[in-house]
Formats: sequence, structure tokens, C-alpha cells
Amino acid sequence: MQRRIVSLWFPRLAAERSQRANPVDAPFALTLFDRNSERIYDLCPRAEDFGLQRGMTLVHARSFCPSLLTRPADPEADQRFLRLLARWATRYCPWVGLDGRDGLFMDITGSAHLLGGEEPLLDDVRARLTRAGLTARLGLAGTPGAAWALSHFAEGIAKPDETLARIGPLPLAALRLSQEICTNLERLGIATVSELYNLPRATIARRYDQSVLRHLDQALGAIGEQISPLKDEQNFAVRITLPDPIGLLDDVMAGTRRLLNHLCARLDTAQKGARLLKLTFRRVDQENQSVELRLARPMRDAERMLALFERGVSAVDAGYGIDMIRLEAVQIEELGMRQLDRAQGREKDSLADLITQLGNRVGLENILRFAPVDSHIPECSFKLVPAAYSNPVRSWPSRRPRPLRLFPPEPILGDGPQPPARFRWRGRSLTTAEAEGPERITPAWWEDNDSWAHGLRDYWRVGTRQGQRLWLFHTPQNPGWFVQGEFG
Repeated sequence: MQRRIVSLWFPRLAAERSQRANPVDAPFALTLFDRNSERIYDLCPRAEDFGLQRGMTLVHARSFCPSLLTRPADPEADQRFLRLLARWATRYCPWVGLDGRDGLFMDITGSAHLLGGEEPLLDDVRARLTRAGLTARLGLAGTPGAAWALSHFAEGIAKPDETLARIGPLPLAALRLSQEICTNLERLGIATVSELYNLPRATIARRYDQSVLRHLDQALGAIGEQISPLKDEQNFAVRITLPDPIGLLDDVMAGTRRLLNHLCARLDTAQKGARLLKLTFRRVDQENQSVELRLARPMRDAERMLALFERGVSAVDAGYGIDMIRLEAVQIEELGMRQLDRAQGREKDSLADLITQLGNRVGLENILRFAPVDSHIPECSFKLVPAAYSNPVRSWPSRRPRPLRLFPPEPILGDGPQPPARFRWRGRSLTTAEAEGPERITPAWWEDNDSWAHGLRDYWRVGTRQGQRLWLFHTPQNPGWFVQGEFG
């Protein structure tokens, strides 16, 4: 039986996933911080009509399209969505694998006749994805390489004996070669797959990397290429059915403890930790009561989890009794083995437990901590991130001392480039005792920062006789003095 492979490519997967959740009737793009600036990660067709492209800085993009609406990209959510699409694709065949971050491979060998043939199968796939609001390009051939080439450069079907004829006119990039290799070959006048195929193989092997011949042979079927199917995700859920209904808090907590012990043992075997737990109680009247526990750190310690569950369990209405308890680790993460001494483990666990307890009341995303940012601009050198989804930074990278407290610049009276001997700040008269500087900081012209749009600044560390240690700066282009920070 001839092998038949379908390649599904979703050219706007990230943007369309975001718009499915929150539709936008305007030019729209997703942004991601890369190379010290916000850049376009993905975008919709209306944004492309303005000349916007992936990788363009957000400042540059807004100069082309001032009405552009943006959201931060979430590559992890995109991958989870792609895995859901892979599970959906098993309706057509049992063998489905991921293709990078925006594509799927389907091995439909022996299953196309169930939908009336190859063309009806592709039409059904395209129609269902279109109704779901997803743009998809499809290619079908006898090899993954040829199917990929068709989906990315010429949608359609290549019959078993027409592979070279269908992909031959396509550019070299259809063979999944690097941009550097494609450019070098094009300089020699080799621009298509058929022109590369007609070259002597010894010449190609001598002048270029072996990957060129390997990709060519894979596309034409001379070398086999396997599709790695998705592994079934392990389900971490346990339950207990009770012979007699219970309702007392101590009895419910005892059942929860038993489930936690079994669940944590399975998590330990898999070297994973739970981030979101759901405890469901079924009452004798067939109504369910649920308690969710969001953890600040991946965890598989049953005793600690039980203590964190107690507040939520105490609020459960048992009614006429509970006859079934189910515990599920809804969200899990990798958590390897760690060897900690008692003092270190207790200190770290207590902070995570505190964040967990507060986060389940006000939301984990509302408990923030400061994190450093690679920027020489003082106002841009930090950001607020959720404490539950970030690690504390023990030492901040800085070549020069920075104040413990930073606030918007506050003007003071002063003349000349040297710090004033006496000045008034926040209602107090201060006298300069010592000054160290200047440290000149120039604006980041490539960033959209209005506060630094007026030129450079000369910073000074000033100690006063009254005890304050302040961070002052002078603006040479528009003479003036400001206080922006206070050292501890």
C-alpha cells in the first residue's frame, strides 16, 4: 500500500487562536519581547495589508498602522492549542504528529476511503477548520517532505508517481533548507527543486552540507522519514467511592488525605508536580461541589496540600452526605528530584504556601514581584511579574549602583553641571555633603519612551548632611536638575 501523508499548515495560528477567544474588528497583531524591543509575533490579514511583517518592531509597525491593536503573544498557549488540533485530527487517521509550532502531519494511509477518497477528505478538513475560524493550507503526497512543500508553496495533491513533477517547479525553500543554503544555490542559478535534482549528486555532496541531499531524498521518498505521533498524556486523577455518606469535616479531610497520598505517589513516579488541583464532592442528591487549589509552585507534598485545602473544604455544603470524592491534577509541570536541607526547604516552602493562600483569595496573577529587564534606561530596567510564575532574583545585574527607591523625576533648583550645594526637595532644605558622578545615560532612540525624548541625562549620587542619599540627574540640552531616586 502506498504511503499517503497530509501536511496541515496554519500560517496564522497564534493570531487566530487569540481572536477566537476575543474577536477584534481592526488591524490586529500579537507582540513578543525579543532583542530588547517589542516585535510583531503574528498578525491578521488586515494588518498585513498595511505592510506589516513578522519580526518588525512595534514602534516601526505603528508608524505604518497607527490604529494597530496588539496583545502579548503566548507561545505556550499556542502549542497547547496545536496539540488540541492534533487530537481533533485523529478523527481522520490514528497517526498524527506535530510539525514545528504551526503545523501537523497526518498519515492517512488506508483511511482516505472512509470519507470517499483523498479529495473529499481534504475538503472536509478545510471546511471544518474554516468554520472554526482557522486558516489552513493543505498538501498531500507520498512523503512528509513533499506534503510539506505543497502545503507551504502550492496546495494540492501529488499522486504517487507525480511527486517530482509537482514539487519540481517549487523554490528550494520547499525542501526545508536553510536560508543560507538557498541563497548560495540561487547565486549559482539553481532556484527550483528540479534544477537541484538535475545536478550531479557528487557535486552537491562535495560543495554543500549533507542535509541538502538528505532533504531532497526525503521529499522524493529515497530516504524514509518518520512521523512521531503524539503520546497520550498521562491522566493524574484519583477517586474514592464511600459505602456510607459522610458530612463531617474530619471525615471529608480524611478522605482527601487518602486521595492526596495516592495522587502524590503517582506524581513522584512521573517526576511531576501539580500546579492546579480540583477536588470534587458528589452528594447523595447527585449534586457536585468543587474546590480548586492553585499552587504558587509545582508541588507533590501531600501534607502541605492537605493544609492548603482545609479552608476550601470547610466551606463545602455536604447536604445529606457525600458518597464520592474525586481529586484531579488539572495542570502539571515537570518537577525533578531535589535534595534540600531542612532550613532551606522550610524557608522556600513557607513563601510558596503564603503565595498560594493569598493567591486563592485574590488571584495568583495579582501577587507580583519585581524582575530585572535588560535595559540601561532606569525606568525600563524592571518589570512586575506574577510571583507564582517566576523565580526570585537573588542579585540584579547592574554595572553601577542603583537606588532602592525609584520614582518619577522631581525638579529642584540648581545651576550648572555640578550638583547644587543647597537645594529644596519635598519641603526640606538639604545641603550636599558629597557627590559622585557624572554617569551619562543616553536615550534609547529605538524605543517609544516619551520621558526620554528630550536627550541625555547626567546622573549623580549625592549624599546630604541631613542623611538622605539621593540620585540626581542634570539635563545638559535643557539645563535643569531633578531627583529620581533614593538610596537605602
